[in-house]
Amino acid sequence: MSRSTEKLDLATRAAWLYYVAGNTQNEIAEKLQVSRPVAQRLVAFAVEKNLIRVRVDHQLADCLALADQLSKRYGLSFCEIVPVDDDTPEEIDRKLAVAGAQVMERYLLEEKPMIVAVSSGRTLKAAVDQIAQLDRPQHRLVSMVGAIAQDGSSNRYDVALHISEKTGGKHFLLPAPLIADNEAERAQWVNHRLYRIVESLSGSADVAFVGIGNIGPNCPLHEDGFITSAEVKDLVQRGAVAEMLGLPINASGARVVSPTGNRVTSLYLDSPPKRPTIGFAGGERKRDAVIAALKGGWLSGLVTDERCARAALEDGTQETDKPARKR
Repeated sequence: MSRSTEKLDLATRAAWLYYVAGNTQNEIAEKLQVSRPVAQRLVAFAVEKNLIRVRVDHQLADCLALADQLSKRYGLSFCEIVPVDDDTPEEIDRKLAVAGAQVMERYLLEEKPMIVAVSSGRTLKAAVDQIAQLDRPQHRLVSMVGAIAQDGSSNRYDVALHISEKTGGKHFLLPAPLIADNEAERAQWVNHRLYRIVESLSGSADVAFVGIGNIGPNCPLHEDGFITSAEVKDLVQRGAVAEMLGLPINASGARVVSPTGNRVTSLYLDSPPKRPTIGFAGGERKRDAVIAALKGGWLSGLVTDERCARAALEDGTQETDKPARKR
C-alpha cells in the first residue's frame, strides 16, 4: 500500500470517528495512536479530499414538480433543479456545483467499466471539484473539446483530466485547439490519427456531461480568449444565443452557420441524443442558453436552477415536435 493511500485511509477513519461516531479529537488520537495535532490534520485532510458529505433531506416539492414538468415538456429522462431564494450568482453556482457532482457520481460510482465523454466550462469544472475521490480506474474519460487554448496553453476548463484524477481512470484529451486559425487548419487537426482515436472513443461513450455557454458581451468564449469581440458581434448578428462545445446555436436550438463555428474542432453532439447527455448550466446569464439547448433537443438530462427552469416552462415559442438540425 502506498504512503498516500495509507494517509487517505487513516484520514477516512479519523473523519468517521469525528463526524459519525462523535468522538473528540483527543479520543480520535488515542484510538488511532497518533498525536492530537495529527488527528486534527487528518480530519482537515478528509475535508480537503471531499470525503465529508453533508446531506440535508427535505421534500422540495416545488423543484420536484418543476423537474417533472420540464422533463415532460422537453422530453428529458432526467432533471435536477436546485432551489433559489435570495441567492447571489456565486451562491447559485455553488448549489449547481454540488448538485452536479452528485449527478456525476451516480455514473462514476458504477463498477462496470464506462466511457465518459465530457466537454468543458466553469460549471462542469466546479462540479468536478466537488466530486469525492473515487477508486474507479476502469473508467475512461474522454474530452469532446480541444485541449489547447489560443495562446498554446492547456484549456484550464477541460475537465476530463480532473475527473481522471478523482477516479484514477485513463483520460483522453482531444489533440487540437478549441478553435483553429482557419478552416483548412481545422481539417488537418480533425484528420489526425490521434484525433480519430478520441473521436471513436467518444462515439462509444456511455454518458456525456456537457456545459452550456451563453453567447454575447463578456461571454466565456470571449473572456477566455477563444474568440474576439468582433467574432462575438458577428455570432450575435447571426442569431446565436448559446454554444455547446464551442458550437453556436440560436434561440430555437438550431446550429448557427458562421465563420467562427466552421473553425471549431469539437466532436459532434446528436439530436436527439444517442446516449445519456446531461447539460449543466444555470444562473441569469445562462437562462436563454439553457432554453435554446432544450429547444434544440440536444439533451436527455439537465442540472439547472429554479429560475432557469421556470423561464424554460414559461417560454411560449418552443416547438416540442420539431427535431433539431444535426451538424
